[in-house]
Amino acid sequence: MKMPRREVLGVLTAAAGSALLPGSLTAAAEQTPTPNDLPQERVTGIGGFFFRAHDPKTLMQWYQDHLGISVVPQSAGAQPWNQQAGATAFQPFPEKTTYFGDMTKQWMLNFRVNDLDKMVRQLEAAGIEVKVDPATYPNGRFASLHDPEGNPLQLWQPMKAST
Repeated sequence: MKMPRREVLGVLTAAAGSALLPGSLTAAAEQTPTPNDLPQERVTGIGGFFFRAHDPKTLMQWYQDHLGISVVPQSAGAQPWNQQAGATAFQPFPEKTTYFGDMTKQWMLNFRVNDLDKMVRQLEAAGIEVKVDPATYPNGRFASLHDPEGNPLQLWQPMKAST
């Protein structure tokens, strides 16, 4: 059985939201198709993020120095950056959104962090301006910054699961 595109998008949105919003698992489960309706093969995560830069070498060094992201290995035995397992939001925004700031930017990268306050202090100590959102949302806390080329970045500290 083939699902209409609008219905598929609704299911994907509900499923993505369930990973971020506590208490929404039941609602998402009611809208999520049975495993037999899902594609046989699916992607398992993001394997890379590639983008243009004015000065790629300097920009990559900034990401390594300030956010701990290792450069792509240039030799056998060198290790790539490995992420911790966790939720990943995948969400297109309307093309006229101001959420990313500069209207010429086509993307915003969101990084999960364990301790938002420590990361913010570390970045500010390096002279990097960070704007912390004062609100705490059901899915966590956020802060915004820009890399040296003006690309928008967001830091996200997910809510800890209650025990």
